[in-house]
Amino acid sequence: MKTVRLVLSRILFYVVVALVGTFFVLPLLWLLVAPFDAKANLAVTLPSHPTLANFRAVLQNSFAMRALARNTIIQAGGTMLGTTFIATLAAYALSRTAVPAKDLLVYILMLFSSVVTGTAAMVPIFLLIYHLGLIDTQLAVILTLTGGLLPSGIFMMRDFVEGIPRSYEESALVAGANPFQVFRDVVLPLVRPGMMVVAIWAFVNAWGTFLIPFILLRSPENMPASVAIYSFYTEAGTPIITLVSAYALLYTIPVVVLYLLVNWRYGFRFFGGIKR
Repeated sequence: MKTVRLVLSRILFYVVVALVGTFFVLPLLWLLVAPFDAKANLAVTLPSHPTLANFRAVLQNSFAMRALARNTIIQAGGTMLGTTFIATLAAYALSRTAVPAKDLLVYILMLFSSVVTGTAAMVPIFLLIYHLGLIDTQLAVILTLTGGLLPSGIFMMRDFVEGIPRSYEESALVAGANPFQVFRDVVLPLVRPGMMVVAIWAFVNAWGTFLIPFILLRSPENMPASVAIYSFYTEAGTPIITLVSAYALLYTIPVVVLYLLVNWRYGFRFFGGIKR
């Protein structure tokens, strides 16, 4: 009886896993198939006559391609560099200086990170950007996204910095290195995997953001791909499935390629430092 119950529980487990897996796999299959179907719809079906006409139509849309090839890269790349650089410096400072209640400070930063870029904060953010004279600029989007991602970035980087033995830095200081040289030659090489994790995380978040650029930008020349994808909707607000799917696939490729390249070059470690 116990054996039968065990077998039934295993079968039920595999059925549930298969259903959940199918739930996540079907949208990916649709994304890979629909762009090559001239009559694509929301169903996952293999195209009877595969075509590249959808991609040709997308490439002829100068507004959408400028948004993808220039604006999104500028905004995501700027956010990635700013978040990674500042988070690394801040995490190192929090780890190596005697800040009162620094653990509490980190958790407070984490709490505020869910507010800075949230919908509730868009009115004060808009007013701040307006008074700075940065409305309809790429810099406004980069600064806003960086400010929202920094608390979580600092939290992640702090784990990597905490894993570095202080004896390494002390040895460099005894050898005559100044604090900047210690940070550049000792700390940075050891936290590089963490910087890669934060960089990719920040890039992906900025790459897919919609609300912030939609509110802070005005001219079509500055719009990112997340906003430009609506140019493939009809005036009634109905998506043109063939063009939306083709553009979505092009929109996804850079992030996947970047992830694979960094993973191949550095590998991802979600733990910090080295063994003592």
